[in-house]
Amino acid sequence: MTTRTSRNQPDGAGGARLTDLPRTALAALAPSVWGTTYIVTTELLPGGHPLFAGLLRSLPAGVIVLALTRTLPRGAWWGRAAVLGVLNIGTFLPLLFIAAQRLPGGVAATLGAVQPLAVSALSVPLLGERLTVRRLAWGLSGAAGVGLVVIGPEASLDAVGLAGAVTMALGITLTKRWGRPAGVGPTAFAGWQLAAGGLFLLPLTLLAEGTPPALGADAALGYLWLGLVGGLAAYALWFQGIATLPVTSVAALTLLSPLVAAVLGATVLGQTLGPVQIAGFVLSSAAIVAGQLPAPARASRHRPPPTEDPTALKEKTAG
Repeated sequence: MTTRTSRNQPDGAGGARLTDLPRTALAALAPSVWGTTYIVTTELLPGGHPLFAGLLRSLPAGVIVLALTRTLPRGAWWGRAAVLGVLNIGTFLPLLFIAAQRLPGGVAATLGAVQPLAVSALSVPLLGERLTVRRLAWGLSGAAGVGLVVIGPEASLDAVGLAGAVTMALGITLTKRWGRPAGVGPTAFAGWQLAAGGLFLLPLTLLAEGTPPALGADAALGYLWLGLVGGLAAYALWFQGIATLPVTSVAALTLLSPLVAAVLGATVLGQTLGPVQIAGFVLSSAAIVAGQLPAPARASRHRPPPTEDPTALKEKTAG
């Protein structure tokens, strides 16, 4: 089976084209939906069960997709799907839920905002791209903007959110490197990874957390949202975006997650957004937009043609 990749996208240029706008908008829906994770986790889900939350977000959706599409990996894709499933789902989701439960939402979100920087760094050895000053500048600006929006006085650093960001950054970069098998749609591709990540989490959840918690109506609604919308639908759009857009442009869209989380905190939980937070929104939004634009074309430095000697010109004309 041949592999369809999108590495011919102008990633080295560091931005999508205007014709990519519809695909960019669809890809942006995924991190926007993931921005609801913090409020759903803290307000609806039972505490102390991050592995169980990751399991319910992944395995049921993956099994549903496999049953509907009846499409399984072939050849090398058994191993690749397992690796991507463990990175993008099986490892990232528990770290995400642990961060949401252990850290103030702002700290967890800011640590996750380093993901565009991690993708830019990993793109050098894995995709053969250049690490440009432009990428570093906008990556740092986006992380700083998110920090202004969400970090409060109770902030304290923790490696959990950072580990989650780096894990998913590696998954994004490998997804771009390997592409997607020809004839396999984004939903089936997402289903492979959700199933692989869920199977990875199943024994870990049973060993570490034991008996699943009792689920009330709120928890059931929260898990349903995270599994079907935040899992299946969002990941299908996300992997389609990775396949068709420059990888660093897609990575910049992850900054939408903490911004959406902050907006929900203000509108639903009554948290205050002051001038500093508004400035952070502007800076982060600018970083997201800049990540979608092609890099400025470099001016060609051609020397003007030398003036031809008049005597030689006269002889050439006479000849």
